[in-house]
Amino acid sequence: MKTVLSTKILSPSQKELFLNSGIGLVEYNALRIEFLDITLPLDYQNYIFTSKNAVKAFLKHSKKVDLSDYKAFCVGEKTQALLEENGIKVMKIVQNASDLADFIAKNHQNEAFLFLCGNWRREELPKILSKNNIRYLEMEAYRTHLIPKKFNRTFDGILFFSPSGIKSYIQENSISKSLVFCIGNTTQTEAKKHTDQIIIANKPTIENVLVQAIKYFKKND
Repeated sequence: MKTVLSTKILSPSQKELFLNSGIGLVEYNALRIEFLDITLPLDYQNYIFTSKNAVKAFLKHSKKVDLSDYKAFCVGEKTQALLEENGIKVMKIVQNASDLADFIAKNHQNEAFLFLCGNWRREELPKILSKNNIRYLEMEAYRTHLIPKKFNRTFDGILFFSPSGIKSYIQENSISKSLVFCIGNTTQTEAKKHTDQIIIANKPTIENVLVQAIKYFKKND
């Protein structure tokens, strides 16, 4: 039986996708998220979110505020869904941070933004905003911690959902002959440092990563 390693503990509905596939699943959390105790300036109207964790950090610090006046610019459908569930208006959603920065630079030249991020945020968005003289404040709202774990075996496939998940896994293991399934382009870029055996999800969702793995191993069984 083929066995796949998920570097994130999956929800019951996500696990169900594997139950009927005849593919073995091993799962663990390669990362731990720590939300920081910060004072969030809530006098901005425009907020940039490039991850669900940034939204969670924002919600943690804005419990007594009417969120309907805030405008969000975000990366990813899951980030958008979490914002809208909490009554925050999403002005623009794209699939990567560079496209979001380009959109803001082109369409919101005279506005100010608060960019909530983690300790491992990528450089593209701040670089593009700064280059185009967009006024923004960057705040680190959460930290990602690696949780290395050694596996004394080779998996047929490994599911990665972020570049930091790969960094965590690589600390104690080798990708070796495993086929790697990545959630998006930035994760794929990190995976390329270790292997060229990569399949990327059609859409940047956990479910699509799982579907890609199941489809591949069922077809190649």
